Amino acid sequence: MALTAPRTLARTRQPRRTGRRHPLVATLMALPLAVLLLVVFDGWETVATQASSVGVMLGR
Repeated sequence: MALTAPRTLARTRQPRRTGRRHPLVATLMALPLAVLLLVVFDGWETVATQASSVGVMLGR
């Protein structure tokens, strides 16, 4: 257990990034999950509705 202390201290020294993600980055992160849900649940209409909602939010 004594060997874990230096690694823990090294992690806490790193500054945390704060702020907001760019909407395009957030969209690219969510896109693979959306495709997976589309394939698993076969919900074209639901995905289209959600994509439309995201498009409205990005355009505000």
